[in-house]
Amino acid sequence: MIESAQTMHLARFPRVKLCHAPTPLEFMPNLTKALGGPQLWIKRDDCTGVAMGGNKNRKLEYLMGEALAQGATHIVTQGAVQSNHVRQTAAVCAKLGLKCTVALEHRVDTNSVEYLDGGNVLLDHLLGINIEYRAGGTDMQAAIEDIGAKLTAGGEKTYLIPGGGSNPVGALGYVHVALELLAQANEIGLRIDRLVHATGSAGTQAGLVAGFEALNAGIRVLGIGVRNPKDRQEATVHKLAEATAARLGVASIRREAVEANCDYVGAGYGQPTPGMVEAVTMFARTEAIFLDPVYSGKGAAGLIDLIRKGYFTAEENVVFLHTGGQVGLFAYRDALVPTG
Repeated sequence: MIESAQTMHLARFPRVKLCHAPTPLEFMPNLTKALGGPQLWIKRDDCTGVAMGGNKNRKLEYLMGEALAQGATHIVTQGAVQSNHVRQTAAVCAKLGLKCTVALEHRVDTNSVEYLDGGNVLLDHLLGINIEYRAGGTDMQAAIEDIGAKLTAGGEKTYLIPGGGSNPVGALGYVHVALELLAQANEIGLRIDRLVHATGSAGTQAGLVAGFEALNAGIRVLGIGVRNPKDRQEATVHKLAEATAARLGVASIRREAVEANCDYVGAGYGQPTPGMVEAVTMFARTEAIFLDPVYSGKGAAGLIDLIRKGYFTAEENVVFLHTGGQVGLFAYRDALVPTG
């Protein structure tokens, strides 16, 4: 609950305005009809602007705000080879005149040239960042701490951003989205029952949960996991939501406010699934909306399957948060386009 009006005064925290916001909140009539389930809406955070958009730009507004406030000259971060976060961080650094070094983990075992050199990696190179590669299973936080220490020794003022921008500073970006989404819903008289999205590094879900809980919004957030098992994912999200709430000066977050369904991961992070391919295809052919193969595609696969299983009622208003990442489609051509 809100302790005072000051609690959600996000202007107290350093921020660099980056996003084209508010992003659209749109009804999806064709998909709603095709699935015969709840009333389906989409929050278009694929339209945040910088570097083809995506949810990481929301987090980077506050992360870069803090970095500049600290006088940073060199940003260091990490992600998988096809990381959307890395691409957006690199682009923001270019806009702000900051140096950027990233560590890319070979988290997905593949020899595909399209995956290793196309998609986000192509854009990373165009943005001119310094890239260091690490083997799958590397402690990536330790890796960027090591890079940061070397850069600091060389005279740089470094600022380290964890994978996905997911810490209490980055999560403020999705506290901001909670406020933004409620304002949009109130303006058009939309009662939101559920918000569904892909959950990975936890910052998006933690920020939304902290924001909605502080506002007593009554909106249940369901994260569809893309990497970790349910117990681990929920524990990570809750811990970060608690830390974000503490930063806001909000009372502790109810454990039951954090819900993840991790039945749609498939063989692992970044590994295609039939459900993901169906979801990407269905959104494209019913609503002309392109999802991504790693996050929103699997999130939508979960949404579609749960609708078919009767998880939602036909009268519920369900908002799907599109976190972006369409650039990654070009790295997954073999999985998405039948050959022969």
